[in-house]
Amino acid sequence: MSCLFCEIVAGEREAHVVHADEVSFSFLDTRPVFKGHVLVVPREHVETLTDLPEVGPFFERVQAMASAVEEGLEAGGTFVAMNNRISQSVPHLHVHVVPRNKKDGLRGFFWPRTKYVSTEEAETYAAAIRKAR
Repeated sequence: MSCLFCEIVAGEREAHVVHADEVSFSFLDTRPVFKGHVLVVPREHVETLTDLPEVGPFFERVQAMASAVEEGLEAGGTFVAMNNRISQSVPHLHVHVVPRNKKDGLRGFFWPRTKYVSTEEAETYAAAIRKAR
């Protein structure tokens, strides 16, 4: 099975590489939300967050990339996000690190929002998640 991100990591496809080490590979998104939008992927192929064997080292790289994007682009902050299966355009775990600034126009990234009907309903959801944990 061919994986676009594995091909980038292997050097078989071109990318604007920002950082690479034994844990992760970071490169510019070809369709950025804002210029400087970076994708951080595990070097080894895993599809989702739950498939990642060691979360800590990978997210240390994500944290460092968020800092580098802010500092290097003089951004006011970053938006850091990932999808697991649903809306995951490439089935290889990837974290988006997007530079942000006040009044940059990014709105509605998480829509539609909803509300719990009651505190009881909210507690039902919380209990189901706690039970699965």
